[in-house]
Amino acid sequence: MTMAPNDRGANETVFTLEATQLKFGNGAVEELDWELKRLGLRKILLVADPRLRRLGMTERVTDIIARAGVEISVFENILVEPTIESLGEAAAFAASRDVDGFVALGGGSTIDTAKVANLIRSHGGAIIDYVNAPVGGGRKPPSPLRPLIAIPTTSGSGSEATTVAVLDIPELKMKTGISHRYMRPTLAIVDPELARTTPGAVTASCGLDVVCHAVESFISRPFDARPRPATPDDRPPYQGSNPVADIWSLKAIEFGGRFLERAVRDGNDLEARGTMMLGATMAGIGFGTAGVHIPHACAYPLAGLKHSYSAPGYETSHNFVPHGFSVIVTSPAVFRFTYDAAPDKHIQAAELLNAGPIANPGRDTLPDTLIRLMKAVGAPSGIAELGYGEEDIPALVQGALKQQRLLVGAPKAIDAAGIEAVMRQSLRNW
Repeated sequence: MTMAPNDRGANETVFTLEATQLKFGNGAVEELDWELKRLGLRKILLVADPRLRRLGMTERVTDIIARAGVEISVFENILVEPTIESLGEAAAFAASRDVDGFVALGGGSTIDTAKVANLIRSHGGAIIDYVNAPVGGGRKPPSPLRPLIAIPTTSGSGSEATTVAVLDIPELKMKTGISHRYMRPTLAIVDPELARTTPGAVTASCGLDVVCHAVESFISRPFDARPRPATPDDRPPYQGSNPVADIWSLKAIEFGGRFLERAVRDGNDLEARGTMMLGATMAGIGFGTAGVHIPHACAYPLAGLKHSYSAPGYETSHNFVPHGFSVIVTSPAVFRFTYDAAPDKHIQAAELLNAGPIANPGRDTLPDTLIRLMKAVGAPSGIAELGYGEEDIPALVQGALKQQRLLVGAPKAIDAAGIEAVMRQSLRNW
């Protein structure tokens, strides 16, 4: 029976699925020229990770673009874990170019840089205007951006499928983001061959990000537990768990359990690397609709408050905490806390990661499974290994509390005392 609007009550009754078009498979990047022609693009800005030039990937992609008869400008000054300043440089470069589309070639940092450059090139303004409130202005882009084709080269962030760009604001000692449905790339070209040269430690961090994305999305507040928005325009991109998002998230969890360790061990294992790349995109579709919550809210201050951790495998001169490590270190404590909100979902996620049933499952089943995976791929043992101690916990709690856009998606409400308990438990997971 169709209900009249006044009969629906105060809670949400609608969820949406808006997904990036996906092209996946070995050699898929060779079809970029056809896709550019299909989209009618004539002048594009290629935003590329500078490390890819010496591997021949940048030249390969520029040759494919030239084959389509498309004019190319190239921006390569990408910072691993972008700051508002580095994104501003990319946005200024894009604003100075006459382009009708963007191509991003690299990992999550590169794709996020391209998203923000596209946003400012399309609608102007300062980056901080668009940053999520209360940190920034929370401005919404008024209309769609220029087409963006994302070509990931790591098996991790899922940025090619999401509405989000993450940035560090050093003066505030925190990370935050810009999120809107118009930020989602038009097309993701996911080619496993492009991930072959990624170092194992980078694959580990990226793969743990996939797992955490997918588990958080699956174990998020149900969409129909949210207040109903005043208008469809006010419906957030992160809507809460729902039957469609769960499908994507569950498959990504399964892939993480089956293939992440193999992908870390051997860059030439294209089945493992490719499946983790596909899992990253699938997790991106899942959490891009359902959302992430407490581990990501804790990750932003963990990545932004200090910069003392030297990340293995990353070619950069500055210290930083890779995103996958910053989210995974608090996840065991978080999923102990959230267990009683959805016990069956916690156990189902653990059994998928474990590739089979677990005897006598309970509150510690998912945390213990995550810790085993973290150990197997060489993740940090906890936030102490990232450079934090007891004295830092109050600042970390305050930083996490600023991420209300994420915390509202948790399946169980959490306050300052709860976040403090999570941080203390996460100092050392083993």
